[in-house]
Amino acid sequence: MNQPSATYSQKRNTAISICKGIAIILMVIGHAEAPGLLTCIIYTFHMPLFFITAGYFFSARHAENPWDFCTRRFKGLYLPFLKWSLFFFLIHNLCFNVGLLSETYGNWSGGVTHPYSWHEAGSRLMQMITGMAGYDEFHAGAFWFFRGLLVASILFLILYRVLTGTGRISHTQAVALICLGALAFTAFRITGNYKIHVIPNGGMREIWGLFFFGIGVLYRKFEPSIRENLWLFLLYFIFICIAGKLHFSGMNHRGTLQDIWTLPLTGTAGFLAVHYVAKLLDRHEGRLRDMMIFIGDNTLYILVFHILAFKAVSILKVWHYGLEWGKVGCHMVVHDFQGDGYWILYSIVGTALPLLGLLAVRYVRRSRSSRTRIAPQS
Repeated sequence: MNQPSATYSQKRNTAISICKGIAIILMVIGHAEAPGLLTCIIYTFHMPLFFITAGYFFSARHAENPWDFCTRRFKGLYLPFLKWSLFFFLIHNLCFNVGLLSETYGNWSGGVTHPYSWHEAGSRLMQMITGMAGYDEFHAGAFWFFRGLLVASILFLILYRVLTGTGRISHTQAVALICLGALAFTAFRITGNYKIHVIPNGGMREIWGLFFFGIGVLYRKFEPSIRENLWLFLLYFIFICIAGKLHFSGMNHRGTLQDIWTLPLTGTAGFLAVHYVAKLLDRHEGRLRDMMIFIGDNTLYILVFHILAFKAVSILKVWHYGLEWGKVGCHMVVHDFQGDGYWILYSIVGTALPLLGLLAVRYVRRSRSSRTRIAPQS
C-alpha cells in the first residue's frame, strides 16, 4: 500500500487544540441565539472545523491496522454518546417536574417536547443503542456529532484502504477521490431527494463529515506549502462574512445544489482563518493560550452539557424580566427580549460551567485518591 510522503510527527499539535477550542465556543455562541448575521456566519463553517481537525490526525498507518482505529473510534465516540444519552434519557421526565423542560414553551420554531411514555422510552432506548439516535432533542441536540464523526471516520478508513490497497493509487489521490466522491454522492442525493435510510436523518451530515475529514487529511499533507498570513486571513474572513450575509448553508439535514460548491469553500476558508488565529495564540505563552488549549482538549464536556448550562442563565433571565417559570424550559434559550445581549452571558456560561464542573470532579477524585494513599494500614 502506498504511503504518504509526509512524515507524521508524534509531537502534540496545540494549535489544532486551540482550533477545536475556538470551534466549540463558536458552536455555543450559535446555540445561544446570537444576533442573526453572526449566527449565519458561524454556521457556514463551524461544524466543518471539527471534522477537518479530526481528519488532520489521520495517518496512512491507520489503514494497516484498521481494527485498532475502529476500536478507538468506538471507545471515543459511541461509548460517550451512549453514556450521556442515557443520562439525559434518565432525567428527561424529571426535568419537567422542576421546569427545565416544558410542554408549553419550546424552541424558536414553536416545537415542544413531552415526557416519555413507557413505550416511547423503550423505543428511544433501542434507537440510542442500535442507531445512535433517539436522544433528548432539547438537552442533547448536538449529539448527532458523535454519530456523524464515527460514521465519517470509519467510512473514510474503509474507502481509503480499498483505494490504496490496489497499489496503483497514492495516498493523496485516494483522499482526493474520497472527497470528490462525497461531493458527487451528495449532489446525486440532493437531485433525487434520496436518503440513506440506515443512518438517522438521512446521512446528509455524515457524508459532509466524510468530505471535510478528507480535507483535514489533505491539509496535513500540504500544510508546509500552504501560506497563512494576515492578508489571507482577512480574505477568508471577508468571504465567510459575505457567505453569512447571503445565508449560505452549513451542515444541516437538508441541502441544495448550491451547497455543493459553497459549503466546501466556506468550511475550508473558515478553517484556514481559525487556524491562522490559533497559530498566533499558540506562539505566545500565557493564560489565554493555556485556557484555549484546555477548552480544545475538553470539547466533549462542553458539547454534552452546554445546553443544560444555559438553564442557569435562563433562570436569571426569567427572574430579571419577571417571566413565568415555565419559560426556563425554552429551547435552547429564553426567546423573549431577543437583542438584549443575554446571548453573551449564555455563551460564557455555556462554555465555562461544564469546564468548572469537570475541574470540580477532577479535584474530588484527586482528593479521594490522596486520602486513600495516606490512609493508615489496618
